[in-house]
Amino acid sequence: MQFKDSKTYKNLARSFAGESQAGMRYQLIAKQATAEEYIVLADTIRTIAKNETYHAKTFFDTLVLNAGSTENIVIDAGYPFHFGTLTENLRFAAEDERAEFTEVYPAFAEEARKEGYEDAARLFEMVAGVEKEHEIVFRFLHESMKDGTLYKRDKPTLWVCSECGYRATTKEAWKLCPLCKAKQGLVQIPLPFG
Repeated sequence: MQFKDSKTYKNLARSFAGESQAGMRYQLIAKQATAEEYIVLADTIRTIAKNETYHAKTFFDTLVLNAGSTENIVIDAGYPFHFGTLTENLRFAAEDERAEFTEVYPAFAEEARKEGYEDAARLFEMVAGVEKEHEIVFRFLHESMKDGTLYKRDKPTLWVCSECGYRATTKEAWKLCPLCKAKQGLVQIPLPFG
């Protein structure tokens, strides 16, 4: 079978399109967070958007490497088009990431293996692993926004001002940095891992 006739070829194209769209959706959410003065939250989301863009590039590069340049690839797939409040958008992002690592990429990896494209199968699996971490971050951020604990914890936590580096270990981050007077939205958000 020629690579261009394989399901893996179409799945790589679908993945390129999906990751490109995810990167843009997350840029829009980051812009929304910035408008609401959650600057560090916006930076966190932009980092994930950058990851998604790199995933898209990797899928694109894999397509070109295996099939060469192609005028057009016709793909039939569904992609999420939802947008709401910042809190809702964090939930949407978590759900989208979960679908990628539990359904989409495992199925694409299995298909690639069946067709003999082990490198593509491993690529789908590696990206799925990153998407799992993205889901954890988005779920944490959504829950924190929903219940008002983005800058509050049950136990003393290290809070760091992203502007001046001021640090304090308290249950709640300051509203204004005691050192530089930066707003709370510039306090680094302790994430659930690394």
